[in-house]
Amino acid sequence: MTYEIRPIGVIESPLVDPASAPKQGVEGGPEAWLTFEPAMADGLRDLAVGDEVFVLTWLHLADRSVLAVHPRDDPRIPLTGVFSTRSSDRPNPIGLHRVRVLAVDGLRVRVADLEAVDGTPIVDLKPVLDAAR
Repeated sequence: MTYEIRPIGVIESPLVDPASAPKQGVEGGPEAWLTFEPAMADGLRDLAVGDEVFVLTWLHLADRSVLAVHPRDDPRIPLTGVFSTRSSDRPNPIGLHRVRVLAVDGLRVRVADLEAVDGTPIVDLKPVLDAAR
């Protein structure tokens, strides 16, 4: 059985090399733009500056054959199954990035602390919910 994921936008970031990107956004991820397809306009209408959201991406440069990694690329750490890590290399390379909205400009959303590289496809955007929601 197969499933289709259609990109709804793309990351515009100063990061271009996955090897030099931070492992997590809070470890020095830069500000970046999320640029969405015109058909997504209604879905973006309630985003506001200050919102925290999860950006789900397709890590298009990942190695999909990898099932075990040294976490954080540190060979001193034993090989660990990818499903117990945040490695981008995995059978279905879905990225999960928690970011804060800095600006909303039509189909473009500026966010803080995003470690995804330029050109990474966006597959979804979801709000970070607190316990009250």
